[in-house]
Amino acid sequence: MKNNRITKLFNIEYPIIQAGMIWASGWKLASAVSNAGGLGIIGSGSMYPEVLREHIQKCKKATNKAFGVNVPMLYPQIEKIMEIIIEEEVKIVFTSAGNPKTWTSHLQNHGIKVVHVVSSLKFALKSEEAGVDAVVAEGFEAGGHNGRDETTTFTLIPMVKEKIKIPLIAAGGIATGRGMLAAMVLGADAVQVGSRFVATPEASSHQKFKEKVVAAQEGDTILTLKELAPVRLIKNKFYEDILKLYTQTPTKDELIKLLGRARAKKGMFEGDLEEGELEIGQISGLIHEIKPAAEIVKEMMEEFEIARKEMVQF
Repeated sequence: MKNNRITKLFNIEYPIIQAGMIWASGWKLASAVSNAGGLGIIGSGSMYPEVLREHIQKCKKATNKAFGVNVPMLYPQIEKIMEIIIEEEVKIVFTSAGNPKTWTSHLQNHGIKVVHVVSSLKFALKSEEAGVDAVVAEGFEAGGHNGRDETTTFTLIPMVKEKIKIPLIAAGGIATGRGMLAAMVLGADAVQVGSRFVATPEASSHQKFKEKVVAAQEGDTILTLKELAPVRLIKNKFYEDILKLYTQTPTKDELIKLLGRARAKKGMFEGDLEEGELEIGQISGLIHEIKPAAEIVKEMMEEFEIARKEMVQF
């Protein structure tokens, strides 16, 4: 894909980007995806600054190919995180959960390509105005924290494509080569894949959580806690507790109290399938086995090419 804008921008072989997910995407997963020809991303959202530095350094040793770091801008130690990224000479940063104007120019002045993750056309336009190199448009099918408007990926992508000129990456509900082709037909230059890469040996999440993802069926995930920050998760006891509290018309503070601290860590990293927050996307219903990241990239590209050839027959 030599003429693809994203493969050119990042100097990668395939337009497949692994999402930066908390408690799942450390250096092992990022380097495996990069070595397979995609773009691996270290998710800094669950890392202390010096832990991030360690992951960056290990990723450099594990791959000589491009990789990036995802930075949620609500992070309390954001200045230190950005300082480490610059010191370690990371070349690609995906920002999310914040104003893209805050860090884009600063990072670009240090030779870093900047991509911002959005869930609406409004914020895609603001990102382009802020000067980012590309945007990820993520539909509400995606796992984890999500957009309030509940716009689906295949509605969002063409709306964003119609209005922006910079490269566009589709995310949310994409885990196969056919899904990748469909997103690109609608205007995406590449896809960002999260949930599928959770179910890999290289993902740093707990084995029990990976098995729960594989076991998930259609309808097993739900978008909830919109009063705080909308999150898509697998229904479990924690979710049932949320439902029970909603029957009492809770205040925001009461919801915060129920959520508590480190709820996602408890579920995704420590493997507490009842009390933990199990963040995963709707596409989990199509994930049937745990397999190496390299196999996933290979299978996606093979299926993409088969599907593309089939489309020629129409």
